[in-house]
Order: sequence, then C-alpha cells, then structure tokens
Amino acid sequence: MNTQNRSKYLVPQNDGAPSTSQDPLAAVPAYLSERYTVLDRVGEGTYGVVFRVLTKDQPPRMLAIKTFKPGKEGDGISPTAIREIMLLRELRHDNIVHLEAVHLHRPDPSLSLAFDYAEHDLYEMLRFHRERGMGPVLETYTVKSLMWQLLDGLQYLHANWIMHRDLKPSNILVVGEGEEQGRVKIGDFGLARIYACPLRPLSDNGVVVTIWYRAPELLLGARHYTPAADVWAAGCILAEMLALRPLFQGNERKSPASAFQAEQCNKIFRVLGLPTVSSWPALEHLPHWRDNTENIRAQKLEYPPKSRLAEVIAEYSALAAGSGANPAVQQRGALTDLLSRMLAYNPEDRISAADALEHLYFKEEPQPGKNAFMHNGRLLVQYPRRCKIGPAGATASMPPRAPLNTCDAPQARLAPSRNATPAGVLGAERKLTPVSAAVTTHTTPQGLPPGSASTRPRPPSNKRPHLDPWLR
Repeated sequence: MNTQNRSKYLVPQNDGAPSTSQDPLAAVPAYLSERYTVLDRVGEGTYGVVFRVLTKDQPPRMLAIKTFKPGKEGDGISPTAIREIMLLRELRHDNIVHLEAVHLHRPDPSLSLAFDYAEHDLYEMLRFHRERGMGPVLETYTVKSLMWQLLDGLQYLHANWIMHRDLKPSNILVVGEGEEQGRVKIGDFGLARIYACPLRPLSDNGVVVTIWYRAPELLLGARHYTPAADVWAAGCILAEMLALRPLFQGNERKSPASAFQAEQCNKIFRVLGLPTVSSWPALEHLPHWRDNTENIRAQKLEYPPKSRLAEVIAEYSALAAGSGANPAVQQRGALTDLLSRMLAYNPEDRISAADALEHLYFKEEPQPGKNAFMHNGRLLVQYPRRCKIGPAGATASMPPRAPLNTCDAPQARLAPSRNATPAGVLGAERKLTPVSAAVTTHTTPQGLPPGSASTRPRPPSNKRPHLDPWLR
C-alpha cells in the first residue's frame, strides 16, 4: 500500500465512490441516522468519509464516525479496517484514540467506526501557523506537551508489542474542548502491526510510513525493523513543530512502489551526513546499500562530513519565527540532544519512546502537561474550528482569529489549568487492558473477530523492546 496516498499533504483521489459534493450528508448510511444525530461532514479521504455526530443517549456525546467507502463488488470489508478494529478494541490509553463502536451492515456491505471526537489534528494546526505568515510559532510549552503525550502513547504501544507504522501530523489528533482539551490522540491504525519475539520479517507488508517520516532502515530495504521506526517518525514530527515545515521533504517516486526513495535518502544525507558501517554495522546488509542502488553510497559535495541537525533546526526555526526568536528552540542543548537521539541512523542507538519520556528536555521548564493549549490557567493558543459542511452544503463560519500566543494574548485569567508534570501524567506502568468496544451488526449474526494483542507475550518492564539484542 502506498501510504503517501493517504496523507493530507495530497489531494485525495476519487476512487469511484459516489461524490458527496452536492449533498455532503448523502453518504450517511441509513442505519447510522437511526442511532445518531448526524451534524455535519468534517472530512473525506481516499478510503472513507468522517462525520460528526451526537449520540441519542442522555446526556448526548459527540463522536466521529468514519464510514469506509465501498470497494469493488465482491471485495468485502477492507483488511485494513479489520486490522484497525482488532487493535483498537483492546487499546485503552489517554493518548490513543478510543473506538466506541463498530457498525457492520451486511447487505451493502458497509462498515462504520465510531471514535471519540477530536476537533484538531497536528497537520491543520501547523498549517494554521504557516498561513499566518512569518512570526507566529508554537509555544515551547505547547511543543513539549504535544510531543510528550505523543511519546507517552507510543511507549504504551511499544510496551504492548504494537508498531504504529504511519505516524505523521495528520494522524496526531488533538482534542479542542471539554475535559480533555489539549489532549493528543494517536489515530489511524490501518498500518499498525503486532510484532513478535523473535522478530519476524515485516517487509512482505509492503510500503509503510509516509515518505517524509520514513526511517532510513525502511528506505534502504530492511526486512526486519523495529519500533525504532516509529521513534524516527516522532523525531521528524518534533522537528516539524519547531520549523513549521517537514525536515526531510522529498518527492516520492510513485512507480514502481518501493520503500526505497533516492531523493528522500538524499534529503536525509544532506542534514545528517552519509551513514557509515562503523556507526551502523547492519548498514552493509541492507539491500539497497549493499547493492548500491542508484549509487546511493556515493559521497556528494552537499553531504556534510558530520550531522548538521542542530544548525538546520536553528535555521528553519528562525525562518519560521521571522525576525524574532523562536522560544521553542531556546533550550537548545537538551532539545538538540533529544532530536539527535531520535534521529540516530542506527536503530539500536535510537532512543526508545520510554527513555525519551525521561529525557532532560521534558524536565526543564516549562514542563509538559495534559492540556497543550493551557498553561498556568492561561490560554496559549486557540485554533479555529474545522470548516464543517452541513446538509445544505454551506460551510460553517469560522470564528475570528484568536490571539496566537502569550505575546499578544489578553491577560484575562481563564479556568484553572489541569496540567500535570511528566511524572503525574505517566503514573504507574501501564499494561494493555482489553476493551469491549460495542460491535453492532445489522442483519448479520456474526461480529468481527476480537483482537489478540493482550494474548501476546509482554516484554519485561525493565527492557526496551527495540533495543534489546534478543529482540533483533
């Protein structure tokens, strides 16, 4: 599967499904209207349509319903959807999107998933900052809180033998209001997999991770890879929050479908330098490096002799901040160290999500909290609501642009902050807890198979899954 097609950075392609441009709610299955009050359509992609709904119980709750577009006749339910359901039914964590219910309608066939609703995603948040022009950047506290919560959800997945394999800003949801305001929710588990001990080859799963966030071991054709690939993607996301632009922004070659992308490798080598076998012993065994595909091993003039990561981040973040300083990069020593460890070439040297949570960067002030938008009772940023399309095709009005940061925000005191320090957020060691998400079948007696993550062996609590020799 070419994951780039799933990205919000590209315009979704029409896959033959009926267009909803004339009537945005035309795609709402009748059986959903019987159970929910459908408010509006909030998104549409290659594989499905997302609606915002209210439950009909009391008090009503707001949910997001993802309805998968029908495939070719006879194809049945998408395996991607089945895998997502099997995992999400067993996952429960503050920073993982919660699957409320599964609705399966046999005659169509039609499948819809109900999730807790998050108003924002990181891609749209970053775009909001970019479109305001030079100067407005994310506050240090907001960057730290978003990244800390992302890593917290990631360590929960890795501790329970799950790799996400598609981390990117559009899959990082953030709750806009309510009790969980400013809370990160990792979404889109269509490419997630349970991995095993000992590791089994995953290369037969096809291309994973959107190109800009794809780890070098994947680009160079590794048959065995580890959760370190998720950490690389998280490091790219941290850099993007600082710079308001992707750190490694290569152009994907569509055909033939391959994880190897010469231009993407070139973008990475221009910042980090050419990798060496001395620092990454497994490099010589990676197919594209071993075969010198497209002369990939050649040292070019534009490749620095050593990593320029710190300089590039400083340059990009300064451009994002315009003439002013970017406060998010003031703690340069700790921040640079964390980024360099998350973006280490050798997966065995790459920091784990669990260790990243304990890094000095998150212990320095301001410490991260549960609400990325509120700090010390003060609203740091207010993002506009999504442009929602109602039954008549009208777009809901957007509120006027709110003050972006504390430099121009009114000093009015808001509700008390619910922030917590990292120790308070992490709490006790988390274990995977089976969750019985409701599976509603319509005119069919059979539900979907339950997930199997909780039956897998657990790594010892003092081990780091992607660094231990016995897991390689």
